[in-house]
Amino acid sequence: MNIKSDCKRVLLENSINIDSTIDFDVNGEVHSLSFEQIIDSYMQASTESQLVFYSALEKSLLAGEIGIEGFFEGMGKLLLMTHLSEKFEG
Repeated sequence: MNIKSDCKRVLLENSINIDSTIDFDVNGEVHSLSFEQIIDSYMQASTESQLVFYSALEKSLLAGEIGIEGFFEGMGKLLLMTHLSEKFEG
């Protein structure tokens, strides 16, 4: 099982563009993350965490397009918060 490929396949099968981006405003600076960047980042985690991400992705499909958008928005926010906290700590 290749979880990264499965995540991308799920998006393609549901006609969701993996290159779609979400913009985040952080203190007046806009950061854009594509769905693919978000998937790639979470696939660097443990296998168990990857499976949790995949499971949540599948469940967000049940909520329709707003569910997918909300899912990736939330996952992107977590990535940015982690990145910014590491930046301030280092």
